[in-house]
Amino acid sequence: MSIEPRQIMVSGVRVQVLRKGIKNLHLGVYPPHGRVRVATPLRVSDAAVRLAVISQLGWIKRQRAKFAAQVRESQREMVSGESHYFLGRRYRLRVIECAGPPTVAVRSRFIELQVRPGQGKTQREAVLELWYRRQLKRLIPPLIEKWQPILGVTLAAWGVKKMKTRWGTCNAEARRIWLNLELAKKPVRCLEYIVVHELAHLISRHHDERFVATLDKHLPQWRAHRAALNAAPLSHSRWRY
Repeated sequence: MSIEPRQIMVSGVRVQVLRKGIKNLHLGVYPPHGRVRVATPLRVSDAAVRLAVISQLGWIKRQRAKFAAQVRESQREMVSGESHYFLGRRYRLRVIECAGPPTVAVRSRFIELQVRPGQGKTQREAVLELWYRRQLKRLIPPLIEKWQPILGVTLAAWGVKKMKTRWGTCNAEARRIWLNLELAKKPVRCLEYIVVHELAHLISRHHDERFVATLDKHLPQWRAHRAALNAAPLSHSRWRY
C-alpha cells in the first residue's frame, strides 16, 4: 500500500514524500539536479520527516554539489568527430554516407555509422539507437539466465525501452522487467547490477532491509557497481540510479 507522493519544503529544500508499507524511513538525493525524496512508513508524520531531512542537510548539500560537478555529454548532433559511448568506452563517431542499408560497426576507436546520403540527425539517431537496442538484447539474456537460479526467481518477460527517470523497472506481479536503452553506453558490470537489482524486486518490491540483504548476499560489490554507474558521463537529458 502506498499514498500519492506529496511535496513539502524543509529549510528551503523541496522534498518529495512517499508514504508506503515499509518499516523504516529512507532518504535519497537523485541526479542530475539533486531531487530529494523520502520514502517513509505510513504512520510517520510530516514533522518527523522534517526532522530527518534537517538532520541530513549537510549530506544533502554535499550530494547536490557532487551532482552539479558531474560530467555531462553535450547535445548530440550526430556528426563525425563527436564522442559516443558503448559499454563504458568512449568512441569517436565516423559518419559515412553511401547507398545501401544503414549499418553501425565498432572499428578501433570509432563507431562507424553508415547512412544514406541526405539522412539527417533524427534518422542517424534512430539507426544508432536501433544498434544499441540490438546490442543490449544480445547481452541481457545470459545475465538473466545466470542470475535467476542464483536468486531463486523466474522472470516471465523482459524488454528494453527508453526511460527518462529510471535505469530499470520491475512489475513484480507480472514478473516482468524493463531495462533502459541508455545502459548500452555503460560498462557491462553496471548493466549486470541493474539486472540483479530488478530481479531482486521479485523477492522484495521495495528497497527495504530484505532487498538490501539480497544484494549484499549475492552481489556484495553492488555499491561499487552503482558508484561506477553514477560516475559515468550523463547524457544531456538523463539522471542516474
